[in-house]
Amino acid sequence: MTKTRVLIVDDDVNLSRLSAMILENSGSYEVLTEKDSRRALAVARQFKPEIMLFDVDMPEKSGGELADDAERDPALRNVPILFLTGLLSRSEAGQNQLESGGRSFLAKPVMPDVLLDCVGKLVPSVPAC
Repeated sequence: MTKTRVLIVDDDVNLSRLSAMILENSGSYEVLTEKDSRRALAVARQFKPEIMLFDVDMPEKSGGELADDAERDPALRNVPILFLTGLLSRSEAGQNQLESGGRSFLAKPVMPDVLLDCVGKLVPSVPAC
């Protein structure tokens, strides 16, 4: 079985490891994490992810800036993006992903079932849990 490649870009190493572990333990994903938002798109071009998870609030480049840059990049423009944010609590967001401006957001720290469900919806080749 071929695993879906996921790139997680988050300056919080512990939370990105947690998200990576959740995805990898499902058996459906191969995950690469990057903490430096300035390197994220170069890493993405090399790794060729099928979905990218970006922290919203990072030093140097925000997740929104990364998404805008990815949309202009021919190699990345069709890769779905899921934003992870600590700027919104789970109680404010509820248990589901939120959408704003056509973009999907999850509150951190993410709940395993919610993360797997959201990623599964954004990458249709992977069954949602």
